Amino acid sequence: MRRFLTGCALSIALLGSTSLGASAEPLNIVFTHHSSASNTFWQAVKKGFDDACEKIAANCQMVFTQNEGSVEQQLSNMEAALARKPDALLTSIVDDKAFDDVIARATKDNVVVIGVNVDDSQGAQGNMRAAFVGQGFRPAGHSLGQAMAENFPKEGPIKVLVGVSAPGQNWSEARGQGVMDFLEEYKAANPNREVSWERIDSGTDLAITADRVGAYLNAHPDTTAYFDTGFWHAAVARVLKDRGVEPGKVLLGGFDLVPEVVQQMQTGYVQVQVDQQPYMQGFMPVMQVYLAKTFGLAPSDIDTGQGIVRPADAETIMEFSAKGLR
Repeated sequence: MRRFLTGCALSIALLGSTSLGASAEPLNIVFTHHSSASNTFWQAVKKGFDDACEKIAANCQMVFTQNEGSVEQQLSNMEAALARKPDALLTSIVDDKAFDDVIARATKDNVVVIGVNVDDSQGAQGNMRAAFVGQGFRPAGHSLGQAMAENFPKEGPIKVLVGVSAPGQNWSEARGQGVMDFLEEYKAANPNREVSWERIDSGTDLAITADRVGAYLNAHPDTTAYFDTGFWHAAVARVLKDRGVEPGKVLLGGFDLVPEVVQQMQTGYVQVQVDQQPYMQGFMPVMQVYLAKTFGLAPSDIDTGQGIVRPADAETIMEFSAKGLR
């Protein structure tokens, strides 16, 4: 307990400092992940990462993939990063097997490895990373479904489409399953209503998601709601608007407070969004590396939350988004 309290006290002190640099040599920290530079969510993570690195005067690099969601490119970036013998590697663990070997080797070489944004589906039991900083995806999916249910029509059938943006990747599968967990509960609690759902490979590109979900809605005009496991339902909102479908006719919800989604919340097309605090995901792992390397404090898991955001919150969120914080 004393170690935990000491760590908390040090963290508070660090956050209040304008500049840190106790180490004789600056720390070298590399952050690899599965997304491309065009992904607006990851720009907020990068700002948190950059700000934290400035505070501790570290040499830092965030390495994006060329293609969105490419496990192969991420693995190659990890191998290249470790060849430079960094003090720490921050990385998303989107696949339960692909990164096990490289993370095990890094750990053996005394590199502090922290999973960020996406963890192994088995957590610490499935991967040798020292800690995880990010959202609990399956509970977050459940929370999204529960919050959206407040907008379900009081009578008639409920027909839902769940967009698994990246089939096979931990974050997308777990979020989608969380939504479907809730739908199972909702169906059991409403035995006199028809409640059904389907899942679709919805893609991680706004244009692709618009095409795939748009085609589904053409074939199933009685769809009640579409859940995306990312932010790509913003494109579905544009499709509905272009077709003259009024806001709320097809309920839309998903994850991450990128500008495209918040704008659609303001127009009324997106009803519920789940926040996972990307700035925090970039900032806190760097501080954990500093504590580990400077004071010998072991990194610990940090849940960055599953805050529910509704249209009434959109204006305030846009202010933070303009600053690169959300």
